[in-house]
This record gives sequence, structure tokens and C-alpha cells, in this order.
Amino acid sequence: MSRIENTFRRVKKEGRAVLIPFIVAGDPGIEMTEALVLKMAASGGDIIELGVPFSDPIADGPTIQAASQRALQKGVTLEQIFRVTRKLKTVPLVLMTYFNPVLQYGLGDFAGECQESGIEGVIIPDLPPEEAGPWIEQARRHDLDTIFLVAPTSPSERIRQISRSSRGFIYSVSVTGVTGTRDTMPEQLESSVRQLIGQSGKSVAVGFGISTPEQARDVARFADGVIVGSAIVKMIEEYLDRPELVSRVGEFVGSLAEALKP
Repeated sequence: MSRIENTFRRVKKEGRAVLIPFIVAGDPGIEMTEALVLKMAASGGDIIELGVPFSDPIADGPTIQAASQRALQKGVTLEQIFRVTRKLKTVPLVLMTYFNPVLQYGLGDFAGECQESGIEGVIIPDLPPEEAGPWIEQARRHDLDTIFLVAPTSPSERIRQISRSSRGFIYSVSVTGVTGTRDTMPEQLESSVRQLIGQSGKSVAVGFGISTPEQARDVARFADGVIVGSAIVKMIEEYLDRPELVSRVGEFVGSLAEALKP
């Protein structure tokens, strides 16, 4: 059983959902990524998701796209990200990247570097499960969880295939479209997530659009995990050059963690 799966099992025994904060690695600078991860973990983040900055992040809305551009403009590379994650052992780390950087790195080399650098799982949103065989093979060889996304429009056969291929957890996308904060969550979200949990037999974490402690608490009633990204990245943008950046992010993650307590 992987460290990610152990985290879901442990947190479930505590009677709550897993909290997964997301930031873009290297935003507002690679030196701040370590400080932000440590603060989010200390504030109640159970698993931290790090986005690899990419020039064409098709699954991401304008907030995360802007963060990726800020990181790329500072010259942030995968090698720099791996150097940072090597020092972060406090919580399981999940890397979210698009397939092109993985392909350029080499599937085996990328998986090996993830394993050596403390990455526990990888999300590749533009790699469909039908074409993911070679990557899954390398990931399993290097003890990495491959985490696939399920959309509200995913048909039953695709859900079955994703359930067979996913390890760690399944990422349930709350809405069609891209990431971003939203005022309300879809009415059908609870029923679709409960159905996904029952059908897959895997832990399911919900992301896309969760931006307040109240929304996190609501989703945690029926999901195994709650992913919050754009709201945190937006806060980083707001406090970009201010000394209280890390503390404010910590306070926000702490409010999310408090909302998930039983």
C-alpha cells in the first residue's frame, strides 16, 4: 500500500476527509515553494499537490495559468523542482504535470527521478488512460501512484478503466471546464461522487472550484478528499511580494483543515 493510500486510510479513521492543497511549483519563486509546502503541511494539509509550470496548461483556468507563467518567466525547471522536493518529507507529495515534459524527460527517467525526489504520485491530465500503458508500467516500477481524472461526463466504461488503472486516489473533477474558484458547487456532485466511490472501490478526492472552508466542508460530507488549488494560488498572487505571504497561505489552509474536522 502506498503512502498516499495509507494517508486516506488513516484520515478516514479520524472521521474526516483528506485535505490536498495545490500550488504551482516555483510561484512566486522556487525558493518559496519549500516554505509554502512546509507551512501548508503544518497547517493541516495531508497531501500537497505541486503543479509543474507549463506553457499550455489546457486543464487550468486563468489563475493557475498566470502562476505557471510567473514561474516560467523565472526560469523554473523540473530539475529545480526535484531539488526542492528532495527536502520535503513531511507529507506525501503529488506532482501535477502535462505529458510533454514527461515525454521529453523520458518516461523511465522521469519516474525514477520522482521516486528519488520524494514524489509519491503523479497526475497527468492530458494523458488518457487508453494511452497510458507505458507510463503506468514505469510508474509502478518506481512505486509511484498514477492518479487519473474523472469528469462529470465520463461514461461508465471509462470510469471502469480509470478505476483499474488508478492508484492512490481518483481525482473527481467537480465541473466540466477548467480549474478556478466558483461560488457554488453543482447540485449533482454528491450523487456522482458517491456513485464513483461505489463503482471504483477507490478513494475519491474532489477538485476544481472548491474555494472556501464552507464549500470544503460540504464536499467532505461525501468525498474522501478535498483538493483546493485556485483559491490558494490566487492568494499567492495577491500577496506576491509581501512578507506575510506564507503566513496568510498557512492561515487559509488552516481554516480549510478546521472545516474538515469531525
